[in-house]
Amino acid sequence: MGTRSILVLGVGNILMSDEGSGVYAVRTLEATYSFSSNVSFLDGGTLGMRLLHPISLAYSLIVADTAILGKAPGTISRLTMDDIRMRTVLKNSMHQISFSETLTMAEMMGILPATTIITIEPVDIETMSVELTPVITGKMNSFCEILLSEILASGGTYKSRNHVLNKAGSF
Repeated sequence: MGTRSILVLGVGNILMSDEGSGVYAVRTLEATYSFSSNVSFLDGGTLGMRLLHPISLAYSLIVADTAILGKAPGTISRLTMDDIRMRTVLKNSMHQISFSETLTMAEMMGILPATTIITIEPVDIETMSVELTPVITGKMNSFCEILLSEILASGGTYKSRNHVLNKAGSF
């Protein structure tokens, strides 16, 4: 639906249980749906500043991430750059500071596109495991639905790879 590029960026460390939620969400979307040509996906892992170039190429940036905001585990939040600027980021993950710095650096350089960050409150980001906790696994469909809504709002379209959608075009 449009030529403005949308980058859906999953960030986090998939080796640390729920810390990888954003990456898993992006992988789930890619496996479950086909998207309009203006939507691209990137597993940003813990790349930090190395993400500046792909961020700079997007018209819209949708980030999927884990964030400790003091809410109940599994709570999904929608943040903007204003929210990121206003809160003090604690060093509680292996990528969080670097990614916040990446967004701030992109903003200072004038290359940050319109940005929305969709986060999920983790249960466990300390256990070395490639498995999400049951709470986060149970919230993954909701996490993906919100990301799909953001993609639509940004001008992208999608359809299920198995062609079973409700009228809203979601799960």
